[in-house]
Amino acid sequence: MDDLELQQYLFDLQGYLVIENVLSQEEVATLTELLDRPEPLTTGGSQRFGSAAGGAPACPGFLDWGQPFCDLLDHPRIMPVLRFRLGDCFRLDRLYGIRMREGDPSGQLHSDYGASSSTAESVPGEYYAPRGNAIDNGFVVVAWSLSPSGPDQGGFCCIPGSHKGNYKLPEVISAAGEEAPCAVIPPVPAGSAILFTEALTHATATWRGTHERRSLLYKYCVAQMAWSTKRVQAPADFELTQRQRILLSEPGDPHRFFPSLFESPDSEEAAP
Repeated sequence: MDDLELQQYLFDLQGYLVIENVLSQEEVATLTELLDRPEPLTTGGSQRFGSAAGGAPACPGFLDWGQPFCDLLDHPRIMPVLRFRLGDCFRLDRLYGIRMREGDPSGQLHSDYGASSSTAESVPGEYYAPRGNAIDNGFVVVAWSLSPSGPDQGGFCCIPGSHKGNYKLPEVISAAGEEAPCAVIPPVPAGSAILFTEALTHATATWRGTHERRSLLYKYCVAQMAWSTKRVQAPADFELTQRQRILLSEPGDPHRFFPSLFESPDSEEAAP
């Protein structure tokens, strides 16, 4: 699905979008091989690996594991879609990978922003009017799926349209999790990219697949925002384009202190 008008409509309507066949079988195999090389994947109880910024140290995370991970930063198939919600000036806020094996449990339905955010202080059953200094949007995740997921396997789960909700998530839905009638687990073939706003109520569904789930999450936000005081660092041994370096910049006012990502000399999506 490369029709930008359709992508814009569905992303706005649902709060998420699945773009299939973004990566070839060869590209998926290369990324998978790089993950298997040393021992970058966690062997403990955590499902996360290769984290950078957020709750992790300021480091490159899995960007340091190979050039193909860096090449995903500004993949030409995702940049126009990110532009829909984040404008011309945005940055990579944090990243990590998710690894799941058969039987790994689900995560809690949640949203990082909006009425159901843990910091929103919204009252159940009452209309939520955000404070003037509250962040209600401006963060979008690109989750690269290196293995197939969907209703039969598990993986990404969400409540479509919940990013526009003005009421706190009811406890009956929160308790039901992925079994809630309003929750969906979309089919996601290997090589797909899932884009979703962090204001969307989402979760990780129980992994029922016999194969291992592997997903790479790149989290972007508008230029003047940041989730934490830590930053994703540029990898030392791999070459970044000018646009990729901009994505790793410090927060700044759009166009004043933070340049457009679509006017860079080496940008394939440069504005006319």
